Amino acid sequence: MAVDYTVIVVYLAGMLAMGWWGMRRARSKSEFLVAGRRLGPVMYSGTMAAIVLGGASTIGGVGLGYRYGLSGAWMVLTIGLGLLALSVFFSARIARLKVYTVSEMLDLRYGGRAGVISGVVMWAYTLMLAVTSTIAYATIFDVLFDLNRTVAIVLGGTIVVAYSTLGGMWSITLTDMVQFVVKTIGVLLLLLPVAVVKAGGFSAMRAKLPTEYFDPLGIGGETIFTYVLIYTFGMLIGQDIWQRVFTARSDRTARWGGTVAGTYCLAYALAGAVIGTAAKVMYPKLGSPDDAFATIVKDELPVGVRGLVLAAALAAVMSTSSGALIACATVANNDIWSRLRGAAKRSEDHDEVAGNRAFILVMGLAVIGTAIALNDVVQALTVAYNLLVGGLLVPILGGLLWKRGTAQGALAAVAVGGLAVIGLMAGYGILANEPVYYGLLASLTVYVAVSLATRPTDEAVLAVWRERLAGRSPELVSEPVPAQQ
Repeated sequence: MAVDYTVIVVYLAGMLAMGWWGMRRARSKSEFLVAGRRLGPVMYSGTMAAIVLGGASTIGGVGLGYRYGLSGAWMVLTIGLGLLALSVFFSARIARLKVYTVSEMLDLRYGGRAGVISGVVMWAYTLMLAVTSTIAYATIFDVLFDLNRTVAIVLGGTIVVAYSTLGGMWSITLTDMVQFVVKTIGVLLLLLPVAVVKAGGFSAMRAKLPTEYFDPLGIGGETIFTYVLIYTFGMLIGQDIWQRVFTARSDRTARWGGTVAGTYCLAYALAGAVIGTAAKVMYPKLGSPDDAFATIVKDELPVGVRGLVLAAALAAVMSTSSGALIACATVANNDIWSRLRGAAKRSEDHDEVAGNRAFILVMGLAVIGTAIALNDVVQALTVAYNLLVGGLLVPILGGLLWKRGTAQGALAAVAVGGLAVIGLMAGYGILANEPVYYGLLASLTVYVAVSLATRPTDEAVLAVWRERLAGRSPELVSEPVPAQQ
């Protein structure tokens, strides 16, 4: 394992070095939070694919393939479909807004009244997303170094917090590009063909497994529908995803670069399901489906290659974790803290960078501490996505698509949808499908009813909104839009 350890250590050292390099470039708020809005198609596609394909997509995707066969690809497929929908239909408009957070978009559209409450919901989502990614370090470092769970979380979390704090989005973009390349080589070009060959090829896999393992809908229609609601729609509105859209240097980059990343996700989904199916042939009695990835890597890959593929799994976790962390810190600072303390003053770029850097450090420590305290990754991730979709999907898409939507309707939708999801999870259970179904329906009903019952959004607010959507206004400063009179 010495060679494998060397590969991993070099990889981790490289991540820290890129954090240091990014620190030299991040000299303004725009550079620190959105990489100066200067990413071209190649870097944009790579970093977007890296953030959406995390540990759940890699280790979890293989585990679903082990349990359900080829239909286990549906979770990651719905992520890819969501990214495609975002890129084709919304990304150009989002990029032209020149904002930093989803809540700033809501302020622009509705007149400055939705920021704090939507910021709290988005903060909870990004925090739990970062926590679930950080928990996944324990699994990977246990395979690599046989470390205690707490030590593994602290080690992995410290590395991510360090390079994210140092260079902000520039560091994260550079590390994401490396992680994208490592994942592509490790999972698609190495592990996939090795797994299929070791399992005897597709003909042997078909002969040894039940036919339902090769049924495209074998995982179940209701499960697929729930994946679409949670992951496809979640891709449309998450701060971690939007913050990457903000890094694009043009509308065309956002649209086509995101389309390439979404297509890559579809291929990654199928690869994970095939690897998991092959693992079922080779190891039919594993204790947990999520052990399939680590088991096939440890037992079937040669020295050196094994280290690279484990680095690919680590890359998947780190890319999602760092993206969620900077999103969490951006929301905490810009949408919650700045508003609660009544800050409407412009500060110098250096001060804003220092402030955002401090928030990444604080949020990073909170993420590590929460990850140590929690054990169930699936439940934490489900809570995060249920809150996001149930509370924010309707007011965000409504603001983009329906002129008659009002600030009162948006606030009511966030409050009712979020509370409905929480209450239904308490009643039906966290992993039940009903909370997101009924929560989303309640949010939509309240949004439409309250919007129609209240005065339309002031035309002056809509005029500013249209100017933003057309890309004819300068970058938004940190101040919220004045509320309607």
